Amino acid sequence: MNAADVWLPLPPEEIEGLPEGPHYRFWDGARDFPADPADCVFYVVPYMKPADVVLRPLPHLSAVQVVQTLTAGTDSVEPGLHHLRPGVRLCNARGVHEASTAELTLTLVLASLRGIPDFVRAQDRGEWLGGFRPALADKNVLIVGYGSIGAAIEDRLAPFEVARVARVARSWRTTARGPVHPLTELPALLPEADVVIVSTPLNEHTLGLVDAEFLARMKDGALLVNVARGPVVDTRALLAELEGGRLTAALDVTDPEPLPPGHPLWTAPGVLVSPHVGGPTSAFRPRAERLLVDQLGRFVNRRPLRNVILTTGTASGT
Repeated sequence: MNAADVWLPLPPEEIEGLPEGPHYRFWDGARDFPADPADCVFYVVPYMKPADVVLRPLPHLSAVQVVQTLTAGTDSVEPGLHHLRPGVRLCNARGVHEASTAELTLTLVLASLRGIPDFVRAQDRGEWLGGFRPALADKNVLIVGYGSIGAAIEDRLAPFEVARVARVARSWRTTARGPVHPLTELPALLPEADVVIVSTPLNEHTLGLVDAEFLARMKDGALLVNVARGPVVDTRALLAELEGGRLTAALDVTDPEPLPPGHPLWTAPGVLVSPHVGGPTSAFRPRAERLLVDQLGRFVNRRPLRNVILTTGTASGT
């Protein structure tokens, strides 16, 4: 390929194995662009930056061919894709976050069921807080959103002797572990689940998916775990169930996010909040670098890219 700019949110001199040819520009969301955006052919979206930051270059990327996120979801950049010419490929970071997000999911499930937040508060008071707590063993678990992260979550559930794992995605399919039910079967599956894990992407089909009707179908005492995106859950409807004491929740993502001081979710009974930390762990950097080296090698050598979510100007794109 002819020399052109690649924008990276990681310093290129720290990434081993980048292919020769492109001019690598470091941009992690700073006020000033590193070069003329019109020369950028491959834009790697800064990680964990606000939407207004990552969208700012898009109207100026007149020559861009690939937009690569370092997140599993692409919802942060999709609102700006209409600025791009047809044929631009949007790729996600499948393979980067599965392990870390699945680890956190199990952490949230176990901490919530076994009462770890109560123990920490009791320790601060110097109080020995005994008693029986729910176990994950023998529970029915429902995973809503069975992509690579949902599958990684089930992999980590396997040693915990759960009674059953049910899987839900947009459409029916089979896997080595069993069937994946379509969303249309979700109302019948919810009443059977002791733990409901939400790991869907955020899109037009999942916005507000966990609404009052969804929550009402969950059994008394069930735990809702959200590691997807905050707007997948109707916060007001969830608060009503939490404050009534019928359900509990563990939330790595919230709506709004960040959760502002004084928001009722902070003090609602039976809720554990973590600050969107499913992805940013020590596992992120080496896996992100491997993805970028592989993708850019494919791009430079005109081989098919991995993780293409959509192409602008097509029926599935903008």
